[in-house]
Amino acid sequence: MGNQKKSDSNFLIQGSILAMASLISRVIGLIYRIPMTHIIGNAGNSYYSSAYEIYNILLLISAYSLPTAVSKLVSARIAKGQRKNAYRIVKGALVLACCTGLTASLILYFGSGALTTLFKSPLSIFALKILAPTVFVVAILGVLRGFFQGLGTMVPSAFSQVIEQVVNAIVSVAAAMIFYGYGARIGGVLGDPEKYGSAYGAAGGTLGTNLGAVAALLFIGLLFIAYKRVFKNQMQHDRSEKTESYGAIAKILLLTIIPVLLSTTIYNISSIIDLGVYKNVAVYQGYDMDQIDDWWGIFTGKYKTIINIPIAIASAMAASCVPNLTKAYESRRKKAVHHQINLSIRFIMVLAFPCMVGVGVLASPILQLLYGDSTEIAAQILTHGSLAILFFTLSTLSNGLLQGINRLREPVKNAFISLILHVILLLVLMLGFNLNIFGVIYANTFFAFCMCVLNAHSLKKYCGYRQRIKKAFLIPGICSAIMGVAVYFCYKLIQQLSEINAISTVVSILVGILVYVAMMLLLRGLGEEELSRFPKGAALVRFFKKLHLLR
Repeated sequence: MGNQKKSDSNFLIQGSILAMASLISRVIGLIYRIPMTHIIGNAGNSYYSSAYEIYNILLLISAYSLPTAVSKLVSARIAKGQRKNAYRIVKGALVLACCTGLTASLILYFGSGALTTLFKSPLSIFALKILAPTVFVVAILGVLRGFFQGLGTMVPSAFSQVIEQVVNAIVSVAAAMIFYGYGARIGGVLGDPEKYGSAYGAAGGTLGTNLGAVAALLFIGLLFIAYKRVFKNQMQHDRSEKTESYGAIAKILLLTIIPVLLSTTIYNISSIIDLGVYKNVAVYQGYDMDQIDDWWGIFTGKYKTIINIPIAIASAMAASCVPNLTKAYESRRKKAVHHQINLSIRFIMVLAFPCMVGVGVLASPILQLLYGDSTEIAAQILTHGSLAILFFTLSTLSNGLLQGINRLREPVKNAFISLILHVILLLVLMLGFNLNIFGVIYANTFFAFCMCVLNAHSLKKYCGYRQRIKKAFLIPGICSAIMGVAVYFCYKLIQQLSEINAISTVVSILVGILVYVAMMLLLRGLGEEELSRFPKGAALVRFFKKLHLLR
């Protein structure tokens, strides 16, 4: 029991470290997108996000699955004392990353014209060309992150994420400003300074992504070189019966990567499909191209930036739980597997529910606080799309859980089914009901919902896990609803007294946090046992006992 508690505590600590780094990275991303949006506008956001969606597909195919695959394979060998084979996995993965990353970068660079024309965003070509080399860098970076995650530490990945985003933020804003001026001068000659200024400004924003990845690679690369000597000393005590050949390693890597690759690609390809369907259908329906770009810029530059913060925490938890689940599953400890799954889902739902309600209730004030203005359509997009936070966090986590119990094909199958239903619904909503950008929002939410249902069925089928509804969903949902009411009336009251949106919004959020935590403790959504397993859990328990919120 003591070992189990220690394992759970370590799992939550490692997950929390990566989650905190992802949260910090997303917050930095949110902050720097504010001045960048002011520089390049909604149209520039549309060019930026269109280039990014195209880049993301090539990144998914060539590099995105590498951290999870390497983490899983390294973890399995470390658990058996096979450090030599674990090291050979890393070397084999680095060779593979160089090949796939370089190929994808070349395709992006030389095919940028055709790709941006296909997705009705020709002015995204400048941003896409700058993004192209990033795929190669991220592929190598992913292998090194996967190696450290496989060793059971999320610290290198966490620090590299923060470094990456800090460099990204600084360079993106500075380059967007410089490039915007350059593009405006070119546009002045061509007769449209604003449009070309936005296009070149978006390209400047993508330069930050490129150099941020380079900075992260330098950091984690130096760390890997420094740790390699320690690891080679540990290899002298290796208990491997045989050394795996590189041919066998290549086969294992491909067999592990391909299902994860298909799962993540299908899971994330909905974004590029949304881009293609939305813009082509909207043009067919006769909407003005500037209006189309404006709506897409709000959807990707504001809505997605905000909702991706809680989703990033789910991604971090998914990454951290794969090695732990793999060890428990391979050791055939069924109770430990169920406990890890339950702990992960409860942890993420405790965060997702209040985020969903808070964003839905305070959509307009949040947009005013972050971007200085809030058009009615921007507020509606954020409000209508807030439900997606809940489903995307859970579906992202459950993908990682299935990978952790060696059911790599299940997320692929589930994502494929969800994607087909998503596309059908998107076409119906846009062509049949003329919902335009709202059709994209509803179809996205439906896609994530389908993934949640199908993944839950797969977990039950393959490891016998039955979700406990009360503590994971019912209590956080009730507490979040109460919090939402408190936040709404608090904002209205303070806004009437102060008439300053920033004060009203920040105070309302703080009040919401206090109300939610208090209700969770009073309704036993969180108890002493659960809190004690969180980072600084003992201090939290003592603090809440002093407030008489814990018995």
